[in-house]
Amino acid sequence: MRTSYELGRKGEAEAAAILAQKNYRILEKNYRYRKAEVDLIVQKKNTLVAVEIKPLFAGKTASPLEQYSPY
Repeated sequence: MRTSYELGRKGEAEAAAILAQKNYRILEKNYRYRKAEVDLIVQKKNTLVAVEIKPLFAGKTASPLEQYSPY
């Protein structure tokens, strides 16, 4: 069984690959500022997007709102 760290890294890699296929340019991975961290910072044309990845364990499903946890 994978650890949550390994699952998170795999999810980030898969998300980056999907975004790159959709012509987003990957600017940063695991960007840190003070105590905060953003998984991906991507750009498409003039739009800058901060992406937080929330992979789920196999068999679990949840809507984006159900997955949201402010801290």
